[in-house]
Amino acid sequence: MSIEIKAPTFPESVADGTVATWHKKPGEAVERDELLVDIETDKVVLEVVAPASGILKEVFKNEGDVVLSDEVLAIFVEGAAATAAPAAAEAAPAAAPAAAGAEVIMSPAARKIADENNVAGTDVSGTGRGGRVTKEDVVNHIKTGSKPAPVAPSVAAAPVSVAAGERVEKRVPMTRLRATIARRLVEAQQNAAMLTTYNEVNMKPVMELRNKYKDLFEKKHGVKMGFMSFFVKAATEALKRFPAVNASIDGNDMVYHGYQDIGVAVSTERGLVVPVLRDTDSMNLAEIESTIGDFAKRGRDGKLGIEDMQGGTFTITNGGVFGSLMSTPILNPPQTAIMGMHKIQERPMAVNGQVVILPMMYLALSYDHRMIDGKEAVQFLVTIKDLLEDPARMLLDI
Repeated sequence: MSIEIKAPTFPESVADGTVATWHKKPGEAVERDELLVDIETDKVVLEVVAPASGILKEVFKNEGDVVLSDEVLAIFVEGAAATAAPAAAEAAPAAAPAAAGAEVIMSPAARKIADENNVAGTDVSGTGRGGRVTKEDVVNHIKTGSKPAPVAPSVAAAPVSVAAGERVEKRVPMTRLRATIARRLVEAQQNAAMLTTYNEVNMKPVMELRNKYKDLFEKKHGVKMGFMSFFVKAATEALKRFPAVNASIDGNDMVYHGYQDIGVAVSTERGLVVPVLRDTDSMNLAEIESTIGDFAKRGRDGKLGIEDMQGGTFTITNGGVFGSLMSTPILNPPQTAIMGMHKIQERPMAVNGQVVILPMMYLALSYDHRMIDGKEAVQFLVTIKDLLEDPARMLLDI
């Protein structure tokens, strides 16, 4: 029985998608729920799997083609015998492993499996677009135990002459996610009256509290205590005190939200994504840490869904994990503010007339001046500082 393989049903916020990678070729046998193709949208990569065991008969959309919601991608034959692939595929020579030293392009899933099994990318024959090594290539390599054929010694070949000053370039198409990030950041700078205010926070109280209770915290909740949960709780409290920072702009309307949905920027191989913590006022530190950890893992594996990143009333981004000492974050429209965390750096500080070495962090709050006055922005950041330098205030609501 022939079955139409269709693109996923995209939500209203996603107009179309692009065929990223076909994991199966026409004529190739497929097991039920086996991955057929990845569809890349502006926000996430969606996977299309086989509805049953059978054969992928014909492909209508090639890699790089734009597809609409529910558009037919291919024809699948259920229950067909695993016959030979088309003649052209039979005649085609097997892809050769990458030469030693050559750059190997691998999908995130393929690289994860290769690392777990100590398989070098150069040992695997890439069958994807442009020699890309797919997940199936690595799995097949592990199953067969194939190794790259030894290179036969050759007579001294004439050296390849390279013109003086020649420089190698590689042109790679921008992914939809990267293009969307670029477009939204430019729009934010063009449409918002954006400016940034800075402050610094003494992280010693939070670090002492974390060092004192981190073992008990992990034993009870099964998750490590990080710094992000403290910043999320402090931001939640500050957002309740300054509703304009938690608002958004819709045309000529200012929308005040009676809840706190905080987006946490997560860096992935495909680019920056911002999954959202919902109703952070009702979450405790353990729930925040667990949810952020899940976001990070699914982000690396390309498993974040569109629903994970929709909405959000405020955003926190942490460049400190990469060593950034100070930066100016750009707004995440239609939100009116974003807070940037940075590296914890020991610095000499004046305390009661004495010079003391303290672990300090710069905080940056970028905000839309159309919605938020400078007074509110500064007071918001000072509130974050006060709550972090005396964490008990969060518990006492003072």
